[in-house]
Amino acid sequence: MPSPDPSPSPNPGPANTSSPVKALSLGLVAAVAAIAGLLVASMVFKPDAPGRVDMAAGTLLPQPRPIPEFDLVGDDGQPFTRAALLGHWTVVFVGFTHCPDICPATLGQLKAVYTELQKQDKALQVLLLSVDPERDRPETLARYVDFFHPSFQGVTGPVAELDRLGTAMGFVYLKSPGSTPERYTIDHSSALILVNPQGQVAGYFTQPLDIDALVADLGKLLPDTAG
Repeated sequence: MPSPDPSPSPNPGPANTSSPVKALSLGLVAAVAAIAGLLVASMVFKPDAPGRVDMAAGTLLPQPRPIPEFDLVGDDGQPFTRAALLGHWTVVFVGFTHCPDICPATLGQLKAVYTELQKQDKALQVLLLSVDPERDRPETLARYVDFFHPSFQGVTGPVAELDRLGTAMGFVYLKSPGSTPERYTIDHSSALILVNPQGQVAGYFTQPLDIDALVADLGKLLPDTAG
């Protein structure tokens, strides 16, 4: 299938950069996300839980969720596996490069968070997990994430792998037809997924995001890189 002629713009654009979101599919995603939210909410720390970390915006799970082995492709064209999540904290955002609004807005916020954490000598891996493998080839992902920060990474993979990761990590997505076969859009979960250095889902940051709160929360969790 031919790719769209122009490269997708990382900036929020007018409505004609993507077909309108279908009410039915959006409702489905919202319903599934609401159920997932209730499940997550039921697992949050009790106020008197020992050893808990007070979070301004995020929700930490009392028991991190394991992430199975997976086979994805990075924006450098090389394999990206679970091993790439080990040894450091990672924030995963599920999206796609043709996304007209929430994706560029969120990545712009993550750029601000990442920059502030760098000033504090805190190391964080930021990962765009594309759920549009049909259009998001490695070179497309590389151009897109580099616009926001050269340290950001983009990955994608076969639909079967994405579906399996969605079940394990707690995200959903749904392809919606557009005005032409090439101009489809994708409804997807918008929460940030926090992955710990053991390669487990440690928590979530739900929309709307607050940059200062994200910096405060991540600053409590991330170790200093200096010294």
